[in-house]
Amino acid sequence: MSQPDPDKLKAKLIAFAKDFAFFQHMGFELIDFGPKWATARIALRPELRNANGVMHGGVLATLIDATITQAMLMTDEYQQVRETKGSMSNADLRVRYLRPLTDGYAQCEARIAHLGKRIGHASAVVTNEQGKEIALGDSILVISLGK
Repeated sequence: MSQPDPDKLKAKLIAFAKDFAFFQHMGFELIDFGPKWATARIALRPELRNANGVMHGGVLATLIDATITQAMLMTDEYQQVRETKGSMSNADLRVRYLRPLTDGYAQCEARIAHLGKRIGHASAVVTNEQGKEIALGDSILVISLGK
C-alpha cells in the first residue's frame, strides 16, 4: 500500500467536502479533521427545523454520521479500503438527544475509539454555541476490503 502525502490528502478531502452536493444541501461545514478525529457543524436554518421549530433530529443524526466518516478518511485503514475498492459502512448508529437546538449551530466532535481490520467504533458529541451538549452519538463501522 502506498502512503499518500497527508497534506495533499487533506487538501483533496477538504475540496471534495466543500463541493459535495449533499453537504452543501445540509449546510455541513467541515471545520478540521485528521486521522481518527473530526470537527464539523451545521447552522440552523428554517428548512432544518422540525414542526416544533427546533433542529430536526435527523439533521443531528446526519451531522454525527458525516463527522464520524470524516474522522475515518485519513486513516491507514480507510486508505486500504479505498485502494482495494472495498467499502466502509455504518452498521449501527445510535443518537441520544439531550436538549433542543433553537438557534445558532450544532457542532460535532467525532473520535474513532477503536479501529480494527473489520470493525470500528466511533463516538461523537454535539454541542450548541454555548458549549452545552445537545446530542451524543455512537457508531459501529464495518470495513470490507476489495480484491
